[in-house]
Amino acid sequence: MHLEIRGVERLSFRERQVVALKETGMANDAIARRLGLSPATVATLYARAKAKGYQVVLVLDGDPLALHDVGEDGAEGGEGAADREA
Repeated sequence: MHLEIRGVERLSFRERQVVALKETGMANDAIARRLGLSPATVATLYARAKAKGYQVVLVLDGDPLALHDVGEDGAEGGEGAADREA
């Protein structure tokens, strides 16, 4: 699983750093310490990046949510499929 930032080419290097850290759940204070910036600068960079219209997409490799598994009988659904049919 990984994050993909679409529209990243419109962002400055610092905006990219802030977006990447912010979208993984880091708080402004933690980002500021990590990048050597003030929390206000982090907030400004994030606001500018949002205004430029980037999108974050979560890419799931394989089937980690078991949504497309195939049961022994070849029917989709695997475990729990019988419960839905009953």
